[in-house]
Amino acid sequence: MLPQAILFDLDETLIQAHGGAEAAWLVVTHEFANELAPLTPSEVAEAIGAFARNFWADAERHRRWRMRLSDARREIVAGSLAALASTGRCVSPTGLAHRLADRFSAYRDEHMRLFPDAHNVIEALRAHGTRLALVTNGASEAQRAKIDRFDLANRFDHIQIEGEHAFGKPDERAYLHALRQLGVDARDAWMIGDNLEWEVAAPQRLGIFAIWFDATGKGLPRDTHVRPDRIVASLSELLATDAVDGA
Repeated sequence: MLPQAILFDLDETLIQAHGGAEAAWLVVTHEFANELAPLTPSEVAEAIGAFARNFWADAERHRRWRMRLSDARREIVAGSLAALASTGRCVSPTGLAHRLADRFSAYRDEHMRLFPDAHNVIEALRAHGTRLALVTNGASEAQRAKIDRFDLANRFDHIQIEGEHAFGKPDERAYLHALRQLGVDARDAWMIGDNLEWEVAAPQRLGIFAIWFDATGKGLPRDTHVRPDRIVASLSELLATDAVDGA
């Protein structure tokens, strides 16, 4: 029941940075509570979250900035504070926005961890003979550092980083190139990841069986039109092949 090949996402699929951006921003804004006053940490975190969702929702902007995440976070925090200021709220100088954004980046790195079953699942799949590819967006230096840090480099037959190619997800070339490197057809492969567009909708258009990784167990957003072929809350569920229908 397992496929010939599986394409894995990296961030929030094999490694988890901070249990969710919203929770992380709340922690960081609490660290800056005195400097943010009279704004409260919760309202600043909420403003950052709202601005970030709008910022990343634009596909072209997403493509331009995802290779420069630290700079993007500075842009987002500055924009969030400016939005609060436009409503008449008292907001600290721009320098605070940069320090707040940089602290979030550091906090993210400090709390990054491998999902506990990641290595075991990967090794079990390899033992079964399933060919594996790691397909991730982002800058080469940052993504290679994560791959080395969590001992993933030698566990995959193919590692593909956007910053080392001229394309990234959801560009169909990202999936087709990985399939070619593994020597399999789309119908013989799965894709797993946390992003409904990049790891579900886009692969499905190519005939890849798409699995949505819902680590929080919250279920599909109400407003999504995307329908995964399968949903798992842990990587270990990939090995429960009796749960696969029509793969």
